[in-house]
Amino acid sequence: MSSPKTLQEAILFYSDPKNCIRVMVEQRWPDGKVTCPACGRNDVSWLEKQNKWQCKSTHPRRQFSAKTGTVFEDSPLGLDKWLMATWMITNCKNGVSSYEIARAIGVTQKSAWFMLHRIRLAMGDSEGQIGGDGSAVEMDETFIGGKVRNMHRSKRPIGTGFTGKPVGGAVAKTIVVGMLERGGRVMTKIVKERTKEVLSGLANTHVAEGSVLMTDEWGGYNDVKFQREVINHAVEYVNGHIHTNSIENFWSCLKRSLNGTYIAVEPFHLDRYLDEQVFRFNNRHKNTDASRMAKVLSQVTGKRLTYAEVTGKVLETTF
Repeated sequence: MSSPKTLQEAILFYSDPKNCIRVMVEQRWPDGKVTCPACGRNDVSWLEKQNKWQCKSTHPRRQFSAKTGTVFEDSPLGLDKWLMATWMITNCKNGVSSYEIARAIGVTQKSAWFMLHRIRLAMGDSEGQIGGDGSAVEMDETFIGGKVRNMHRSKRPIGTGFTGKPVGGAVAKTIVVGMLERGGRVMTKIVKERTKEVLSGLANTHVAEGSVLMTDEWGGYNDVKFQREVINHAVEYVNGHIHTNSIENFWSCLKRSLNGTYIAVEPFHLDRYLDEQVFRFNNRHKNTDASRMAKVLSQVTGKRLTYAEVTGKVLETTF
């Protein structure tokens, strides 16, 4: 079997350590020349009994594995478990919980939770620009968070209204801005407020010149430098080609994942869950389960996320 195409085939394929190493080599070193991550030398020796390579130069960490220099580094878990977890989160439309991963591959829930965060880091791809050449780009905001009446008293937002009850609604939630090119990519950004400076700044940075911006009637988009088409949701949701239904569809997929699969997501980790949903959305067309898996594995190199970083004890670092 050259590469698995279904979940059943993936389970059988990745249970063989040799297949796991071969897949990682194909993704990290497409020319077939394994390179030492420390010094760049490409005439390394293979240590059969240890499933590692050894650099012929003398320097610290001259022995390295297929996980070295990737989001999988310094993990006692084998590639068989890592690659199965990657396959599942990449191809489950509404995401997959750490409890399900734990049961499926035989690790603790805590380990599965950490694994998923590291894989989400590899899935992240929110740089560059979208649109251009007259293409339509829809832009909208949404609010992510629980209802105030369901929060513990210590987590409720400070302040009361005229009724003496805690403030709620948007005040207690995280604001996420989305930009979607029709027929193309979507990008998301977490912001602190919906002002003209913030929204116009995002549009001018991430939307290419020559785009036609589709928004609702919110005044935060008044200073964008693009041709802007506005749909008034108080009157209608579609007026010819003017609508924001595509980005609304993405919000629906995102909230179905957050509310139905993950249940409770802290704002501190929300950007990782956004990266996960954005990746699946952007790779939904003209892709198979195998090609989405290959795309994630092509992005694992040069990224690192430690447990101290994912729990907020220290700031994130890169190689």
